[in-house]
Amino acid sequence: MQAVFLDYKTVDSGDLDLSPISDLLPELIVYENTKNEEIAERIKFAEIIIINKIDLDASLLSKAQNAKLICLVATGTNNVDLVSAKSLGIAVCNIKNYCTDSVVQHVFLSILALQHSLLDYQISLDQGAWQNSALFSLLNHPIAELRAKKLGIVGFGVLGSGVAKMAENFGMKVLIAESLDKNRVQKNDASHRINFNELVKESDFISLHCPLTDRTEKLFNQPVFAAMKNNAFLINTARGALIEDEDLILAIKNKEIAGAAIDVFDEEPPPLDHPLIRESFHNLIITPHIAWAAVEARQRALECIAENIDAFLKDKPINVVNA
Repeated sequence: MQAVFLDYKTVDSGDLDLSPISDLLPELIVYENTKNEEIAERIKFAEIIIINKIDLDASLLSKAQNAKLICLVATGTNNVDLVSAKSLGIAVCNIKNYCTDSVVQHVFLSILALQHSLLDYQISLDQGAWQNSALFSLLNHPIAELRAKKLGIVGFGVLGSGVAKMAENFGMKVLIAESLDKNRVQKNDASHRINFNELVKESDFISLHCPLTDRTEKLFNQPVFAAMKNNAFLINTARGALIEDEDLILAIKNKEIAGAAIDVFDEEPPPLDHPLIRESFHNLIITPHIAWAAVEARQRALECIAENIDAFLKDKPINVVNA
């Protein structure tokens, strides 16, 4: 069966084993990356298309003459026109629960770094403040314990649940926002949820794990930042467009919030003049979309793709998102 992996380099930096997929698909053609103008030609005869961040709209899908299955190396599906794929008889499968531990680690890496003023202390060390001090310990920047702090979680799926569990190990109080999708059935009904506006006002940290929808796009904007505690921090490992970037910068400058850790951008990679890149703040941690990227998580992603392909080849498809 002819198959293509259009952007393999986005998953594997040379440290993964592709055999779970290649053993199932001996005719698999692997491309490190694919430019927009190359997509149509590369998918023209493929029966199985594997992608991570490649966009497949209705026009491109119509050119995939033999396509039967699209495998996403991600949980999110917004880069594929699901309706068009279904009308063309193309199943689209995603993967789930492959990077929970990696994301949870990154969230708390961010929380701990901000709570311990890690960047500030690194700067002080680089400037010789400790070396020139008469004291054994620098106390130039604030440090506080996490115990009894309130962590607000927006988006309480597998990732949000994992973050909540870890927060409880630190003795934090977890606040869970009510679903912003009024048509969606609430999950984890045993967990007490509160109104989003109440969560924003009460939380010492807010961690985002919700999908990007019309309702959540630019959810964190000037009025929301103004409502947050001025000693609160925002952590975003979900989608860049959940935040109005210029408003975040102003909130940090004006000390409406204490800082933020951002791992995802509305455009990736971001241009050099991106609002979050063009200025540097000691209380703004920027990472290049790596929360998900532990080697174990990326290998697990390939194995999940292999499971989807194997099930499809056996005519027992799983994880189909456009059924």
